[in-house]
Amino acid sequence: MTAGNQGIGFDWDCVDDVLLDVDGTLLDRHFDNFFFEEELPRRYAAKHGLMVEEARERLLAMYRAVEGELDWTDLHYWTRVLDIDVVALTKELDHLIAFHPDSVEFLRHLRAQSKRIYLLTSAHAAGVEIKVAKTGVDRYVDRIVNAFQVGYLKMRPEFWPTCQRLIGFDPSRSLYIDDDEACLAAAQHYGIGYLYHRSKSSSRQPPQPSSRYESIESFHALMGNTTVG
Repeated sequence: MTAGNQGIGFDWDCVDDVLLDVDGTLLDRHFDNFFFEEELPRRYAAKHGLMVEEARERLLAMYRAVEGELDWTDLHYWTRVLDIDVVALTKELDHLIAFHPDSVEFLRHLRAQSKRIYLLTSAHAAGVEIKVAKTGVDRYVDRIVNAFQVGYLKMRPEFWPTCQRLIGFDPSRSLYIDDDEACLAAAQHYGIGYLYHRSKSSSRQPPQPSSRYESIESFHALMGNTTVG
């Protein structure tokens, strides 16, 4: 199911807490895609005298080997494994870090309705710090929770009970938006009441609607009125 800029039938009076993914949902995933699929393989290729495509294949295999574990997003882990300062490289490329065009408007819309706003991310704290410094997203939210504070990535069912203890939301009165279906599935299993999939995660790629969750290409689909239908 998809929605563009039209209202999609949503009652804000039923929601107290808004839980938002960061990369791909609020921020343009182009940075992360470019970083891990293009630039880091280039640096690794130069370091080891490889063709870039061979280096990319090696790195993608390394990523898959720890997918779903904290090491998958741990910048210090990749610095050790690759012998490349991944945090420094993130800072070097921070000019590519950017909000989606509708994100700040949506955050202001939520604040105007007195909703509590929490950012939930599987990203490593060092990367979160760089992105916060670049975007100032922390000014618009009540708290940012990263997976390393919880002990699990968001796609893991174990993430959610610990996250709830940290910030105290009522699952049945919470809205969660993410571009990752696995994370939405874990949230659904925990009983999060309202789930939307962000289909337009990267400015450089076409929307990829979900077959499992109602998809929104733009936050404007949720911003028409207090109650839209």
